[in-house]
Amino acid sequence: MSMRLHLASTSPARLSVLRGAGIEPVCFAPDVDEEAEVAAREAELGRALTAPELTEYLGRLKAEDVVRRHGPDGTGEIDGLVLGGDSMFLLDGEILGKPHLPEVALERSKQHRGRTGVLHSGHWLIDCTGGVARGAAGAVDTAAVTLASDLADAELEAYVGTGEPLELAGGFAIDGRAGAFIERIEGAPSCVIGLSLPALRRLVIALGHHYPDLWSD
Repeated sequence: MSMRLHLASTSPARLSVLRGAGIEPVCFAPDVDEEAEVAAREAELGRALTAPELTEYLGRLKAEDVVRRHGPDGTGEIDGLVLGGDSMFLLDGEILGKPHLPEVALERSKQHRGRTGVLHSGHWLIDCTGGVARGAAGAVDTAAVTLASDLADAELEAYVGTGEPLELAGGFAIDGRAGAFIERIEGAPSCVIGLSLPALRRLVIALGHHYPDLWSD
């Protein structure tokens, strides 16, 4: 029995991971004021969210927004599972988001060279099978990424010059040109790309479903 996955993201990387795993999702663009929502949540808790908590919370906000606007309480477009996610890369405990600017990307790649950073990938899965919200579950997966120590400045400058790392958490893509720069990954490779397939499988099972039902063929 087939079951549709609805992805609360327009990330090409997440879409590529799912398609590579035999899943063809329906994609929706979430509309979330992340800064305001996180500030409100931290005020409620009386403390700052940790990076793992933050990725799961943002994934939850995205999934819930898509369900609210397109699911049982919206236009009724959704019948299946809804997945939201977020990723953050940390080096020395500092969150390194999307660099956006070439000079920032270059500085971060030099900082990461020869060292190991940690990528947290948060997930929130909502069960809307039958067009009815039935439950939800969240999970965070973590992977450690070590960049080669012998990378020359010229190599890093050439990589940044391609523009590839500018809109990526941590400023690198293991499934792109930076694949040659990464010496070691400890954890699920898909987690580093932004969506952990093992975590998704565990969430599907936790909600009482059969993971292979997501396969599109």
